[in-house]
Amino acid sequence: MALFGLFDKNKKKESLDKGLQKTKENFFSKLSKAVVGKSTVDDEVLDELEEILISADVGVDTMVRIIERIEERVARDKYLNTNELNDILRDEIAALLQENNTEELQDFETPEGHKPHVIMVVGVNGVGKTTTIGKLAAQFKARDKKVVLGAADTFRAAAVDQLKLWGERVEVPVVAHGMNTDPASVAFDAVKEGVESQADVVIIDTAGRLHTKVNLMNELSKIKRVVQKFIPEAPHEVLLVLDGSTGQNAMIQANEFTKATDVTALAITKLDGTAKGGVVIGISDQFKIPVKYIGVGEKVEDLQVFNKHDFVDSLFKKD
Repeated sequence: MALFGLFDKNKKKESLDKGLQKTKENFFSKLSKAVVGKSTVDDEVLDELEEILISADVGVDTMVRIIERIEERVARDKYLNTNELNDILRDEIAALLQENNTEELQDFETPEGHKPHVIMVVGVNGVGKTTTIGKLAAQFKARDKKVVLGAADTFRAAAVDQLKLWGERVEVPVVAHGMNTDPASVAFDAVKEGVESQADVVIIDTAGRLHTKVNLMNELSKIKRVVQKFIPEAPHEVLLVLDGSTGQNAMIQANEFTKATDVTALAITKLDGTAKGGVVIGISDQFKIPVKYIGVGEKVEDLQVFNKHDFVDSLFKKD
């Protein structure tokens, strides 16, 4: 696995810093303008801060929570100068992520006690779902995990072909029946292959969108029921992939998919190409679902396990 070697901690942090650069520059250039000529955090500064948080796609509800917390600090401390605003914001955003992300992975781990660990991946077309699966497979494989992929997004020929290409590239088997075949049947055979080959991880790709939410819900429910014939507690994880560059659209997608199925974790991709990285904070706060992975670049290593401390540090890091 020389192609996909382990990525050391310093390089991961450099990649994260670079991936969040656009969000940071957008956020702090506006914040600097908001406090020019001001010595204290007053109502006018807070009004400006509201607009800045909204433009970073934190979302209205999360923005309100952050502003209320800062207002409490202003009321309690009586006098806050604008130089302290960065530190206060950093503290409050870190606190929100601490409250809403209970999962703190150190690496690409799978839980002990069951094998294979079955991950069902959901999300609309175009968010980087299949690419995320390929990168996950590469990351697990680099850690000596045996992986099986299931190409159950059978409504789109490109999805099946793309997953097969990833399988060849990463050297992991891909169970595929082709386009317009029964997705649940593919999922069943993928889990069967995982059990028989004693794989550590089975990752199942699913359709990005069906004609109605009811169809989507039924399809995902059917896949769950079928894989449970082999492993009653499967899938162990339902991972929703969202495109961070779409900002509030990602929020809408999260809302739709959490209604359609029991999403247990989130992967937020394409953060390197956007100034809307605040969406990570908003989605975490609104849905109370752990952000497990973030994508901050094109390379396999740029799919990272989400570390809230590193995320906040990169967002507020002074150049």
